[in-house]
Amino acid sequence: MANAGQESSRIEPANTGLLERLFKIEKHGSSVKTELVAGLTTFVTMAYIIFVNPAIMADAGLDYGAAFVATCIGAALGCFLMGLYANWPVGLAPGMGLNAFFTYTVVGDMGYAWEIALGAVFLSGVLFMIMSLSKIREWLLDSIPMSLRYAMGAGVGLFLGIIGLKSAGIVVANPATLLTIGSFTEPAALLGGICFLMIAVLSYRNVFGAILLSILTVTAIGWGLGIVEYGGLVSAPPSLAPTFMALDIAGAFQVSMISVILAFLFVNIFDTAGTLMGVAHRAHLVDQDGKIENLPRALKADSTSSVVGSFVGCTPVTSYVESASGVAAGGRTGLTAVTVGVLFCLAVFFAPLAGMIPAYATAGALIYVAMLMMSGLAHIEWDDLSDTIPAIMTVIMMPLTYSITNGIAIGFITYGVMKLLTGQHKEVSISMYLLCVIFIANFAFM
Repeated sequence: MANAGQESSRIEPANTGLLERLFKIEKHGSSVKTELVAGLTTFVTMAYIIFVNPAIMADAGLDYGAAFVATCIGAALGCFLMGLYANWPVGLAPGMGLNAFFTYTVVGDMGYAWEIALGAVFLSGVLFMIMSLSKIREWLLDSIPMSLRYAMGAGVGLFLGIIGLKSAGIVVANPATLLTIGSFTEPAALLGGICFLMIAVLSYRNVFGAILLSILTVTAIGWGLGIVEYGGLVSAPPSLAPTFMALDIAGAFQVSMISVILAFLFVNIFDTAGTLMGVAHRAHLVDQDGKIENLPRALKADSTSSVVGSFVGCTPVTSYVESASGVAAGGRTGLTAVTVGVLFCLAVFFAPLAGMIPAYATAGALIYVAMLMMSGLAHIEWDDLSDTIPAIMTVIMMPLTYSITNGIAIGFITYGVMKLLTGQHKEVSISMYLLCVIFIANFAFM
């Protein structure tokens, strides 16, 4: 026993030394236990994606089981890249809003095959990588006004909210008014509303895993009412074959796909930039001069994740703002992200549980996430109409045209025209005017 104890004491420092070399845990004022707890916290707050994303991707024609495994693998690979390469405590997964754009606009409205849509995801990821390796990223970020950046995030949120309300039956079609409220005598509408309110209340009270807990609770209620069929909890992972390397890159090389690729790119860039900078401050990764530690590496990890994710069947994989929960729990290094990645790997064995989750349960999560994404409206300068009107057009045209691309295009064109005709053309960069021309050409030839 004594020898065993001595051996254990000899082995433990070696393990600790390896983790310290990889993640510099002590330097960041953390501990292995704290990092593991932080990783678990982040995973629980973003685990809803393993139920929501496959449901959205299945609507595009992807095999549900393969989409479930792709979601878990794409998220895991992104987390490992972020943790091991950038040493950031940030979890990644297929982006909310981008998955809806993929399914309901590119595939549903524009009529492209999902394989071609995945090709567009790949190309946008490659562009993001190129930008992360050069000064193009700064050039593009600086060229787009802050009002439109915030508007894009809010518009994607509103688009996501409409999809959630529609899938739960809370909002339905009406031949006279286009839309109207659904019937809450229908179980789906009622339970979808309950799920949203439950998430909102539990989140306000800082309940651990509020979104995941609410989804599972409403699913259990549906099972008790006999409208959800129990299919088990654990099984061998479904086959990834239906989506693995199924992307059609050549098919995405079309003029009409330019706006789609740009939409994937812009939303991903600004969502990533906002998330990483917010998490960096909370994780104390900013020095006294305002320099963010390993930010270029974090951006490269994020952009690479989108490219790799497209190979398995994922929409752009991006950094999640829910990572702030893990940072609040003490996460400071990449060990937090690696822990999230390991948990996503283990999640592939829970496919039967994911298959049981009804649309109204995931709808509640969509509506809640939509509310959070619309918070960007608070940062828009409301006093200058030449900024406000293009921002509002961006936000409202995304859900009204059921297209993120159209919302971005109309917002950019409106901004360029208003600045030009109000004598403020010097405030608009050449690159912004170039983007306006591209979007006008897209409308002319679509």
